[in-house]
Amino acid sequence: MPSRLDALKNTEQEQRIFRHRALLALLFVIVLTALLVSRLVYLQVVEHDKYSTRSESNRVRVEPLPPTRGLIYGRNGVLLAENRPTYNLTLVRERVDDLDETLERLVDLLDLPADDVDAFNQRSRQRQRPFQPALLMSDLNQRQIARLAVNRHRLPGVEVEAQLLRYYPNAEIMSHALGYVGRINTDELKTLDTGRYAGTHFIGKTGIERFYEDALHGEAGLRKVETNARGRVLRELGRQDPVPGKNLTLTLDTELQRLAVDLLGDRRGSIVAIEPQSGEILAMASTPGFDSNQFVTGIDVASYQSLQQDIDLPLFNRAIRGHYPSGSTIKPFVAIAGLNEGVITPEHTINDPGYFQLPNDSRRYRNWLRWGHGRVDMERSLAVSNNTYYYSLAHDLGIDKLHRQLGGFGLGQRVAYDVQGESRGLLPSREWKREKYNQPWYPGETLSVGIGQGYLQITPLQLATATATLANKGKWVKPRLARKVDGEPLSRELPDTPDDIELDDASGWTTVFNGMEKVMSGREGTARRSGKGLEYRMAGKSGTAQVFSLGQEQRYNADELAERLRDHALFIAFAPVDDPQIAVAVIIENVGGGSTHASPVARAMTDAWLLSQGHLPGSDEPDSEAGNDPVASSPHRAMGE
Repeated sequence: MPSRLDALKNTEQEQRIFRHRALLALLFVIVLTALLVSRLVYLQVVEHDKYSTRSESNRVRVEPLPPTRGLIYGRNGVLLAENRPTYNLTLVRERVDDLDETLERLVDLLDLPADDVDAFNQRSRQRQRPFQPALLMSDLNQRQIARLAVNRHRLPGVEVEAQLLRYYPNAEIMSHALGYVGRINTDELKTLDTGRYAGTHFIGKTGIERFYEDALHGEAGLRKVETNARGRVLRELGRQDPVPGKNLTLTLDTELQRLAVDLLGDRRGSIVAIEPQSGEILAMASTPGFDSNQFVTGIDVASYQSLQQDIDLPLFNRAIRGHYPSGSTIKPFVAIAGLNEGVITPEHTINDPGYFQLPNDSRRYRNWLRWGHGRVDMERSLAVSNNTYYYSLAHDLGIDKLHRQLGGFGLGQRVAYDVQGESRGLLPSREWKREKYNQPWYPGETLSVGIGQGYLQITPLQLATATATLANKGKWVKPRLARKVDGEPLSRELPDTPDDIELDDASGWTTVFNGMEKVMSGREGTARRSGKGLEYRMAGKSGTAQVFSLGQEQRYNADELAERLRDHALFIAFAPVDDPQIAVAVIIENVGGGSTHASPVARAMTDAWLLSQGHLPGSDEPDSEAGNDPVASSPHRAMGE
C-alpha cells in the first residue's frame, strides 16, 4: 500500500514536467536568439548601404545655392537694376519642434507691427519642398540680427542668411518699364522648376524683370555641409557653384527717360520715344510713378493701400495700358489709308464750309474752325488739322477699309516684342460692334473714327510705333526694350512683325511728311510756336481728345468743367524728316489742346536726342555703349489740332 506522502507528491511526474518546461524555454531562447541574429545580419549586411546612407544623411545635408540674378543696364551703361547684400530670415519647418511657439518668439524678437504679423505667419506655412527653407523676412536690420543671434539656441530651424537683394537705383523713373521682382507665391511654386529655383525666394513679377526671367535668373547650385544633432552647420564638405543670371542691356536711355518724367512733372500722362530704324525704345515714361523697391521685400499694407487708393493711379502703366482717343494724331494715318486704297490722290482737295454732312442727313459734323478753312488739300489738311477733310475721307473709305489700313500701323494689336502686359487698345469694326453691343455699324461712327474719336482707343506705345512706321515710310520694325543679353546683340528679325505698308505712288509719303512738317513750321501750322528756332526738319501732328461728349450746339468751356473732364493733349513727331532718328508720342491727361501743351514736350524730347546727345545726322555720334477752342458737333464734339 503506497504511503499517504507518496499520494500527495509524485516526484517523478514533477521532474518530467520540469524537463519539458526547461526544454520549451531553451527552444524559445534559441528561437529569439536566432531572430535577433538574423535581424542583425539583415541590418548590418543586407541593408548596410541603405542605413549607412541614412546615417550619413543625419550628419551631411545638401543645401541649394541660389544663383545671382543678372544685372540690368541702360543703353549707355547706367546700372538700372543691381543686387545689394542683405540678410534674410528663413525657417525649415521640419526642424522646428513647435512652429506656433517659434513664430510667437520671432514676432516678439523682431518687433513686428501688428499689420505684418498675419503675412509673417502665412509665409511660414507656405508650401515648400521638405527641408526647403521658407523666407519669413527680408532685409533685416542690425538690431534684429543681433537679437536673433543672442537667441539662436532657442530657435531651432531658424537661420539668418546673407543673400543678394534686388535694388533699383532709378526706381521713380524706371518703375513701369523695368517692373520689379517679388517673393515667390504659392501659385508660382506650382509651376516653377523646383530644381532650378531651389533656394530662390524671388521672381520677376512685372515688366522686363518678368519677360526676361529665364535669362536673368540663372541656375541653382548646391553644397554638402556637415551638421550637428540640432541641424547647425559645422563645415562644408563640397559644392557645385550656381550659374549666375545673364546681364541685360536695355534700349532705354536714362537721361531721355528722366527728361520725359521731368517734362510730365506732376501731370498724368505718358511719353514714348522710339528709334525708327532699329525699333529701340529710347524712353517709355508713365506718370505718376512709384518706388518699385517697396515691392521687392514685400510692401507693407498701409503703403500698398495708399498706392491702390490714389486717384492718380501710380501703379497703372499708362504707356502700355492706358486707353485714349487718338484725336487728330490719327489724321496722317487716315491720309495714308486713303492713298493706299486709291480713294484719294495727294492732290485731292475739298471745299470746307466748316462742317460735313452725310447724304440725306441734316446733322452737321463740324470742323473745329466753325467757319471752315475754305479750299483744303492733303498738306494743308494736316497743317491746320482740318476735320472736314477727314470726315469726307473716312466716309469714302468706309469702316472696313479704315479698319484694315489702320490695323496695318499696329492699332488694335500688341505691337512690341518684349513689353510685358501691353494692351491691344481698341480698333473698332462692324464685327466688334455686333459682338459687343448687338448693333449695326452707322456711317456717323465712321466719321468719328476718321478724326480719332468715337470707339477708337489707342495706347501711347501704339501711337509711337505707328509714328515710327510712318517715319520709315511704311517699313515695320517691331519695338523692343532689350538691346543685348550678356553682351550679345538681339536679332533685328523679331517674330510676328507685321507686313510693311507699301504705296503704289511713293510720293504720297512726301505729301504727308510735308503736311506734318508744316504743322511745326508752316504759317498756319497748329504747333508753329513749338517749331520756332528748329535746327532740323521736324514733322509733327497735334491732337486733342475729348473725355466726354457734348450736344451738337454746345460749346466746350474748360473753365466750367471738373479737371478730370477736360480734354487730353496729344502730339506725335519724328525728326529729322529726311533721316528719322527719333519718333515720339506724347499724351497728357486733362490739360487741354495738344498744340499748346503736348507739342513743346515733344520738341524738348527731339532736341535732347538730336542736339544734346548728338544723334543729328552729320554730328559726332556718341558712343553706343556709353491752340484753338474746339467747336461742338454731333454725335461727338469736333476736335481740332
